Amino acid sequence: MKWKQQIHDMKAYQPGKPIEEVQREYGLDKIVKLASNENPYGFSPKVKAFLESDHTNHAIYPDGYAQILRTAVVEHLGVKETQLIFGNGSDDLIAIVTRALLYPGVNTVMAKPSFSQYSHNAEIEGAEVREVPLKDGKHDLNAMLEAIDENTSIVWVCNPNNPTGTIVSDEELSEFIQKVPQDVLIVLDEAYFEYVNAPEYKNTLHYVEENSNVIIMRTFSKAYGLASFRVGYAIANEDVISKLDPVRAPFNNTVLSHKVATIALQDQGFISECTEKNEKGKLQFVEFCEKHNLNFYPSQTNFILFEVKADSDLVFKEMMKRGFIIRSGKALSAPGYIRVTIGTEEQNAEFLHLLEELLKEQGVLA
Repeated sequence: MKWKQQIHDMKAYQPGKPIEEVQREYGLDKIVKLASNENPYGFSPKVKAFLESDHTNHAIYPDGYAQILRTAVVEHLGVKETQLIFGNGSDDLIAIVTRALLYPGVNTVMAKPSFSQYSHNAEIEGAEVREVPLKDGKHDLNAMLEAIDENTSIVWVCNPNNPTGTIVSDEELSEFIQKVPQDVLIVLDEAYFEYVNAPEYKNTLHYVEENSNVIIMRTFSKAYGLASFRVGYAIANEDVISKLDPVRAPFNNTVLSHKVATIALQDQGFISECTEKNEKGKLQFVEFCEKHNLNFYPSQTNFILFEVKADSDLVFKEMMKRGFIIRSGKALSAPGYIRVTIGTEEQNAEFLHLLEELLKEQGVLA
């Protein structure tokens, strides 16, 4: 087989363990998954009501232009139809962008650790990956600027960043965008932006109007609770969208995903309710870390990355045995840390109680 040289020894993306597998492996009745940053409160009741009465004909191809959803997003954001592109989740959008702009001889700049799919897709296309270490858990924008040269095609800013949950302030971002060359696409990945409440984080839509080389990615998988429906979207200059759209698969969303995302978008009250509960849940983790003198990153998302002062793979496995699926920091370039999705108040309390017992067993806590 004449495989691409780049895919030799490449590993597939490793998601959090599925609930059913953990139940079988450990013989558990109840499993709480806090590994993939899903919304623990599910999706809008309006979506639930729709699904219970839906009679969609699934034998018919979906609208490749996603007109129903496109119109809803236009009304919600105040952008033009021609400034939008939809994907099968943000992962699909990342693949579209890299396929269109990356190839052998060019490079792409990103933070490390950040979302793994930036580098993964770049490697598939044969581009050089330039990873710039985070500084105090945040993007080191000055170092990223230094990494850009005449062969740079894309620079990625995950804001808030996954896995640290930290943000780039609007002031920092504005200065950065002004300094990036016009022929370099700046990708602002804002998968968690609904959760942000920091005053220094501003709505970024105006950057698309002011700069022809900025694209913003958002998703319905996180705050909207529609992860299994796989809907992401991006906003950019019309010329950028016109170049990306031919790379997109013709029917990369489903009829059902278009409908439920449209309904979910209209229930902003549900989003507000979820983000308020998330803030209270986040406080439970912060108080735990402060009580036990464990370092943590100030998260503006629905997850938190914090120190356990123990082998993070061991903590990951032991917490699975106790019915909680989380992510080991070792898999996220943060050994000695774990990343935990913020669950409901009850889930958080039970998790932290069990974690405290485990860390005492490991001699970490007195």
